[in-house]
Amino acid sequence: MPLSQLPRLARTLWYTKPIQLFGKLRWALGRGARRVRLSDPAPRLRVPEPAVPWLPATPHTAWDGRHLRLIGTEVPFGRAFDWSGGSAGRLFAFHLHQFDWARGKGASPELLLAALNDWVASVEGGDGWHPAPTSLRTFAWIKLLTTPGLLPEEADTERVRAALAEGVATIAARPETHLLANHYLWNLLALVFAGVCLDHAKADEWLGWQTRLAVELDEQFLPDGGHYERCPTYHGLLLENVLDLLNAARVVPGRLDPGFQARLAEQAGRMVAAHSVWQHPDGEIALFGDSAFGIAHAPDDVFAYAEALGVSPDGPGLEGALPDTAIFRLAAGPYVLIATADRPTPEYQPGHSHCDALSFELSIDGERVVTDTGVCEYEPGTRRDIARATRSHATIEVEGREQAEFWQSHRFGGRPDVGIVQADPPGFLEAVCAGYATPEVLHRRRFEVDAKVVRIHDEMDAPARSARIHLPLAPGLEPVLDGTKARVPLHDGAGLEIELPEEASWRVERRPYYPEFGREELRAVLVGDASPLSSATMQLRVV
Repeated sequence: MPLSQLPRLARTLWYTKPIQLFGKLRWALGRGARRVRLSDPAPRLRVPEPAVPWLPATPHTAWDGRHLRLIGTEVPFGRAFDWSGGSAGRLFAFHLHQFDWARGKGASPELLLAALNDWVASVEGGDGWHPAPTSLRTFAWIKLLTTPGLLPEEADTERVRAALAEGVATIAARPETHLLANHYLWNLLALVFAGVCLDHAKADEWLGWQTRLAVELDEQFLPDGGHYERCPTYHGLLLENVLDLLNAARVVPGRLDPGFQARLAEQAGRMVAAHSVWQHPDGEIALFGDSAFGIAHAPDDVFAYAEALGVSPDGPGLEGALPDTAIFRLAAGPYVLIATADRPTPEYQPGHSHCDALSFELSIDGERVVTDTGVCEYEPGTRRDIARATRSHATIEVEGREQAEFWQSHRFGGRPDVGIVQADPPGFLEAVCAGYATPEVLHRRRFEVDAKVVRIHDEMDAPARSARIHLPLAPGLEPVLDGTKARVPLHDGAGLEIELPEEASWRVERRPYYPEFGREELRAVLVGDASPLSSATMQLRVV
């Protein structure tokens, strides 16, 4: 590493937990993921069927016995199985080895059984036994084995069940303490889920991880119910698996500690309420952080699953406020505005965060109008950098500097200072942000929504020498710009009038939008430059 980059590395490591450093050393000395072999007989299933049907495979997957589509990539995949993922990249390989796609209905039960047995016979190590995909494969395989009709009747699944147990033992031997955050939480969820569902010599040992799981759930899910990575996609995925654990526990009473099970149900209720805060009228999530459509189930599907399990929404999310997660829903008349106001989090692992403090998405009469950028891929490079950059979010870029110092694909060095000043959903929110490179400029933004207008007022406590205001629109919306006024025809025939700040000179640019992994579209972005900038007000109304 060049000496010039050492300060950035120091700023990154400053936030790292000791357990992560020890975990990284252990991971390196152990040469990464290594399969654990077991001599015990294959486990039997304690859960022949769930109490409530599992949710089906997530929408981004499709397998018809000839082709497999995952995260926007389609590869040939039939009776000659290629478990390497080919040239599709590591994220594709992880999703391949997670096996959620196998629970779809495209291929025959016989071909699915052949694929499972081929994986067991062919995949001896590498990404297939990495704790991350192995944790999610634990959920997928148990749900697959307990869903009637997916496999042939009276199918011999002994080898699959033996490999399932070895996967759980592999997770227990090498949980991802070097990363923590959602990876480590999925490790713990998978261990306890297997402890509930499997009748195996090590099942009680796996079940013993529920003490650590309880601690981690309390840390990762904030008092308002939001996951501390503040990424709606990951929140939705984790919520489904928490509900899966409750579902299994109902079939095998007494396997989970009763106190823990009660706390888990309460926590799930807060998670459900939080998930509704960033749901747009079109039924889908806001694309904050590393969020993309189609990876997790649409919120309404998860809500129906929770309701079937007797989990009721609870917590401040019911009022449109997540004060700990720092995401708020303001709504009146035709307008639904969802705003985010926090720094990259959690501090020790903010890899799925973006430079999006004080940014927002806006729907009008059910149509998305102002959009976040989403995420296309995790490989280091231009697309990854664009997705995380300040200019890709509906906020202000101060003096040409990023809010936070991002690098590689999931690293952050310097961080901004961000805070909530006051909030009263569904009417208004006021928050502040001082970027890591421009700490002397405190950006104060106030969102106001009523039945007639959306008003966004910005102030700089110390004037910014230069500022660039970004307003990215949804694909297909084409603004007609006339000085500091823009008119945007909406799809329902109505028109949106935007009064832009007179302090800036405005233009329309074409920039990328990543609504799904592997998918890029161009959309119009209103961009305003001001030198200097002390205050600015924008108003949006339907006319």
